[in-house]
Amino acid sequence: MQRIRPFQVMDLLARARQLEAEGHSIIHMEIGEPDFVTPEPIVRAGQRALAQGRTHYTPALGLPALRRAIAGYYEQRFGVAVDPRRVIVTPGASGALQLVLGVLVNPGDKIMLADPGYPCNRHFVELLNGRPEAVPVYAETGFQLTAELAQAAWEANIRAVMLASPSNPTGTLLPGDELRKLHRLVSARGALLIVDEIYHSLVYDLEPHTALQTTDELFVINSFSKYFGMTGWRLGWVVAPEAYVDALDRLAQNIFLAAPTLSQYAALEAFTAESIGILEERRQAFAERRDFLLPALRDLGFGLPVTPGGAFYLYADCSKFAQDSAQLADALLREAGVAVTPGLDFGDNQPERYLRFAYTTSLTNLHEGVRRIRRFLGKQ
Repeated sequence: MQRIRPFQVMDLLARARQLEAEGHSIIHMEIGEPDFVTPEPIVRAGQRALAQGRTHYTPALGLPALRRAIAGYYEQRFGVAVDPRRVIVTPGASGALQLVLGVLVNPGDKIMLADPGYPCNRHFVELLNGRPEAVPVYAETGFQLTAELAQAAWEANIRAVMLASPSNPTGTLLPGDELRKLHRLVSARGALLIVDEIYHSLVYDLEPHTALQTTDELFVINSFSKYFGMTGWRLGWVVAPEAYVDALDRLAQNIFLAAPTLSQYAALEAFTAESIGILEERRQAFAERRDFLLPALRDLGFGLPVTPGGAFYLYADCSKFAQDSAQLADALLREAGVAVTPGLDFGDNQPERYLRFAYTTSLTNLHEGVRRIRRFLGKQ
């Protein structure tokens, strides 16, 4: 527990909320949660399920109809045939990651992952007495863990390699050819690949792809939180190799029994044409926000050498303005009324140089946020 750090962003959010309660205006660019509410068709489906008394447990692997719907989504959108038996519905993507690592990691096993990266990934490894092996990644590889980097950093006892595409905090994607190289390397070393795709439908410049187009012999983790706008419903899934499904089932039964029933019935509506139409409009709105904020921050002097292709984050080098991004984030909150996340949350790879900007707020708010930052930096 001493090695598991708290979320800095949650402390920052709490301070921002306190300032708002005291009457201050705050522009929120710190939290990785879409500002859009859950699409109405999904909400109505959840309400119907509640009215119909669908309040009992589902099977531990998830509602069979939802597992089939998720498999159908992969076939319809990506042209990939997925056996619904391989789809496990979980309490959020965090529940999926807990299951996958739980069946893979023995004490002392190592999980290789990129730094910067989402902090929960390494913390779950710590929880299981495994060892997270963080590999520093930089702009030269799009802040992604490549096969070349993984090979150079390979050590004994590496059980799995984990990557995220698009990633948090950088919003960058790992190209398909690089994913195939990485999978070949991992397989040749007798390890497994875990791919975090919770932002994979939030892609702006290319058609989204899934790692399942490469091979069935990996774990793909996804979520209804980001693209589908269902953060508070706490629902995710994992597509697993056939050989691991029974173990995942046993572990799910013992850890959380099943994902929330009402959420599962609501999520059945997420894949309908009506819901997808709403979600695609929102994806375009996120693209417009990125296309404003990215050049605006560059114009202010922040370092952004890579254009992120997905998610809703910009990971900006702020070393031109401060030696400590945490102090700069605190000053921006107190003096400018703009909340952003310092790099400290995302690993040990030069966190003092970076701020994460989340464009999970309206274009109007983003314009105001940039105006406040410009004034704060003295660039009238």
